[in-house]
Amino acid sequence: MKRRPAHPPDDLIVFLGPSLPEEDARALVPCRVLPPARQGDVWRALSLRPRAIALVDGVFEAQPSVWHHELLASLDAGVAVFGGGSMGALRAAELAVHGVVGVGRIFESYQRGELVDDAEVALLHADAEHGFRPLTVPLVNVRHAARQAQEARVLAPREAQALVDAAAALFYQDRTWPRVLAALGEAWRPATRAKWEVWAAGGFEDLKREDARACLQAASAYLASGGEAPVRTRTGRAPPSSYVRRRRLMEGLCVTEEALVSSEEVLAELRAAPDARALAEAGLRRALLAGQARSLGLLATAEEMVWAEEEWWEELGVPPREQEAYLAACGLDAHEVLRLCEERALERLMLEHASRVLPDGPSWDEALATEARLRGRWVEEARRLGAPKPPPKPRQRKR
Repeated sequence: MKRRPAHPPDDLIVFLGPSLPEEDARALVPCRVLPPARQGDVWRALSLRPRAIALVDGVFEAQPSVWHHELLASLDAGVAVFGGGSMGALRAAELAVHGVVGVGRIFESYQRGELVDDAEVALLHADAEHGFRPLTVPLVNVRHAARQAQEARVLAPREAQALVDAAAALFYQDRTWPRVLAALGEAWRPATRAKWEVWAAGGFEDLKREDARACLQAASAYLASGGEAPVRTRTGRAPPSSYVRRRRLMEGLCVTEEALVSSEEVLAELRAAPDARALAEAGLRRALLAGQARSLGLLATAEEMVWAEEEWWEELGVPPREQEAYLAACGLDAHEVLRLCEERALERLMLEHASRVLPDGPSWDEALATEARLRGRWVEEARRLGAPKPPPKPRQRKR
């Protein structure tokens, strides 16, 4: 009898490449495997509604690397983020204070400051067609082998350091074991080389692979345990800048019943729509009012936020059973919905208290009259009321 997975595969998205073969990852834990993360890939992955993300591999220099803001946005959306093995270990060490969970010995070395450079985990690998197979050796694996050889008394401390120095002097795309050993020159005596060859014949432990496995297992165990959604610490950190918000907007994905649609395509269509100006101005007015409310120290209560969301759904006419699909088509996660509802609630606060917010501010009736005059509604009502009224029909006498 086949054992059921501890959690659905789509609950866990894994960014994976040379650190661990995809088939090994799928055999290890239920997951959806995506290629090494580029900048914007984590934002796009949020549209798939995962409960956890395990970042192992990511691109380095050929393309922009995965951005810290993407991982923070994932935490904001209630998605647990685990990092280990390669790029994931580096980002986890940088963002552990904000809630990213680091896993493995490479992560621990970065966190302790023993490793500082992303070149430590860099390697040359094949393309997707060939399973991202590693073609060179990462420096962390050389360090690990040198440490193990020293513990096994194959290398003296000076000889172990010479091995690491020789590897570090090579460009990561050229770093293979034969080239590392050739670069040693006379740093090792013939007797040392002979001992090394016997010991190395048994193969080397792949530290990146072991950490990748541990990272996936930690993320899967979290999901299987029914763990609560993480809460990211915001202390001392400003909200995302307008540049970050624009980047996320352009790189997002919308999930419709038929396909995945890029936010950039949707935005291009909206820019050309007849009501584009009206839509943009309404959004700007809401943002300006909400910003002014925050600057005045006004806060929306939980009840006001709930009311703002309920009012929004009522205006749209979307029933509860269809709301999740609607948000997916909008490209919105729970955190973004919360932010939009906060803006609506703050806008309502500013409008309801305009007479007190502004010095000698307008009353509701004054604002109603001003906008009606600007839009022509005032004249329509005045002319309708001033038009001659038809004489009343004579009442028929009952017989």
